[in-house]
Amino acid sequence: MGTLASELGPHANRLSGQPRIYVDANIPARLVAFMRSRLHWDVLFVMEHDDLRRARDGEHYRLARQLGRTLITLDRDYLDDRNFPPLESGGVVVLTAPTERGYESLLTRIDEMFQSALPFEGRNVHLHVDWSGD
Repeated sequence: MGTLASELGPHANRLSGQPRIYVDANIPARLVAFMRSRLHWDVLFVMEHDDLRRARDGEHYRLARQLGRTLITLDRDYLDDRNFPPLESGGVVVLTAPTERGYESLLTRIDEMFQSALPFEGRNVHLHVDWSGD
């Protein structure tokens, strides 16, 4: 028997019908609002939780997996497979864009990929404005 989150996570994905996202502290609040209002994602934003604001990267990584959420960040440290093994994650998406509009474009493009519960599960990916969508 696992934890409550590990047991209920897969069911929550099916019931909500929306991508379940874990956003760390370096994503601007405006982009979180975009994810929620325009893309209708279920977003856990660490800046809204006093106990998570100052958590270390490893804790965010572990908690995102435990909660069955894809971690979205601007922090390239998550691309280090030795410290953040992809097979132990619910998926990590590191975004890079020169403008807020570029970030919104990337988020809109990956929204289509969330037709399955966790399309990035077991992968740490770096997406930038030149990303072809593959």
